[in-house]
Amino acid sequence: MFLYGKHLLVLLVMLVSFSASAFAEQGMAIDPATCLGCHSNKFSVHDFAASVHGKNACTSCHVDITDLLKHMKGQIKVQKVQCERCHKKQTAEHYASVHAEKGVTCAQCHTDVHTHTYWKNDKRVAVAKCVQCHDKEAVYQKSVHGKAVAAGNMDSAACHDCHNLHAIDKLTGGNDHKSREFHTKVCMKCHSDQKMMARNKVTTVAVKSYMESYHGKNYRLGFPEKVAGCADCHTAHSVLPKSDPASSVNPANLTKTCQQCHSSATALFTKFYAHGEMTDREKYPIMFYTFVAMTGLLLSTFAVFWIHTLLWMFRGFVENREKAVLLAAGTHHHVMPDAHKQYRRFNRIHIFMHILVITSFLLLSLTGLPLKFNTQHWAEVLMNLYGGSANAGFLHRIGAGITFVYFGMALAMSINFLFIRKDIKGNPIQRLFGPDSLCFNLRDIVDVYRMVRWFFFKGQKPTFERWTYWEKFDFVAVFWGMFAIGGSGLMLWFPELFGMFLPGWAFNVATIVHSDEALLATGFIFSVHFFNTHGRPEKFPMDFVIFNGQIGKEEMLEERGDQWKRYEEEGITEKFACKHTSGVVYDFLVKGFGFTALTIGIGLLMLMILAFMSGGGH
Repeated sequence: MFLYGKHLLVLLVMLVSFSASAFAEQGMAIDPATCLGCHSNKFSVHDFAASVHGKNACTSCHVDITDLLKHMKGQIKVQKVQCERCHKKQTAEHYASVHAEKGVTCAQCHTDVHTHTYWKNDKRVAVAKCVQCHDKEAVYQKSVHGKAVAAGNMDSAACHDCHNLHAIDKLTGGNDHKSREFHTKVCMKCHSDQKMMARNKVTTVAVKSYMESYHGKNYRLGFPEKVAGCADCHTAHSVLPKSDPASSVNPANLTKTCQQCHSSATALFTKFYAHGEMTDREKYPIMFYTFVAMTGLLLSTFAVFWIHTLLWMFRGFVENREKAVLLAAGTHHHVMPDAHKQYRRFNRIHIFMHILVITSFLLLSLTGLPLKFNTQHWAEVLMNLYGGSANAGFLHRIGAGITFVYFGMALAMSINFLFIRKDIKGNPIQRLFGPDSLCFNLRDIVDVYRMVRWFFFKGQKPTFERWTYWEKFDFVAVFWGMFAIGGSGLMLWFPELFGMFLPGWAFNVATIVHSDEALLATGFIFSVHFFNTHGRPEKFPMDFVIFNGQIGKEEMLEERGDQWKRYEEEGITEKFACKHTSGVVYDFLVKGFGFTALTIGIGLLMLMILAFMSGGGH
């Protein structure tokens, strides 16, 4: 009886095998129930049926098993399952990942392939998989992100939020572009999401303030390898509250954190407001009032001088038309003897200094404005043209060095003017407020009054002494600018040096001052100064006097009649007479330089206007 039953069982298996083989040959899958007849001891039939693969037949994955009888006899070797047959996207991502490079296959993460259930985007499931190999010391799991995920907060960052599920990039941990960008990019993804941050009661000020910092601007322009990213200060995995003694941004650890980049950083240095907002009066009053003061200076200066420019532009246009009418009638003016005779206005040192000013100012503008307006596409184009922000910074410092050179020359010349020169009468005070000085005096008030009257057709256009009030403003602005933009620039150039005796928040102040003063300088020079010297109807398209130092008698009498009168009274007029010494080559080269500088300046002004119109002014 026993032998009869055994033979019957073998017969049934052979029938089933024959049937399955026949189905397989017709392209049909073997019934999973048949497979489970032998393999039910390895996994639960119920669990497999409830898994994500439960609707598939066993041979959907084990496609090499086409003949059950041969399989049972061991004639068909079970091959490695090819997950890519169904999971094409995931496989493609995995293929290019660091896991594939290290030989980590699908099954090494998905060990529960026969009982695997859909994770329903529960980040705890993903973290549990990752920590099987990573985070043995539970660094991430002890962090604010890890604890929040464990508590069920699906907004908090899990491993795959930063590293992806399958497309896991290789990070060297070095200073290569990809690794450095990763330090910030993955953090921005969540922390710039205002809705997500709002429902978790986390402020987005960190992202905003970072992107407005020197570090953030370099990151945005495409050079994260040159600056600190989020993870450099807050770490990549052990992100802890500032109050936690183990936190990298805890006051007790902050000096060490800063010293990763700024090796000589001190406790004073760490007083820097890493995420300070200059519009927040309660938390950052020093930054706020600096911002208010600089904004007030910008608005008032531009308001006064742009109105002055527009009035002058219109009045000059009208005057030119009046002269054209008189000239056509033959009654413009009487013939002036030696009208085109040349007189010396500037000497060679003045010309050389002005060329230094132009060179340094263009260098500073071309390399500084892309950082200021870093949200603009043209800023990125310019930075790439320079070969990166490091090269731009180097050129910027060359421009700064030239600036300190001509400023030193101006100081030496001022000392010589006040105390040493023998051809100027009076004591230092008299010289300081005299007609040859670039310092403001009472006459300038009268000149401004007369100029405004001329603007409104209430009087004749005034004639001036050696220096006009707008020329004096340009000169005095250099001294103010050197203390404001030069001083703040030095602080930002050598932060570790100044951080030895200045609190860190001084760099926040320096950043605001440097940025706004640079905007004031470039906006003023490329609009107001260019108009006053080259763009006004009397001079358009360019006043060449600063390049050859010479002015015609007729022009001098018309614009600087009081200077001419004083020279005549002193009997020194002919002392300044000169021949037109500029040669063709010199004129061509220097005029070419001047027009190139003028074109670049106007081009940058247009780009600045475009940036403000598009809301990209910071």
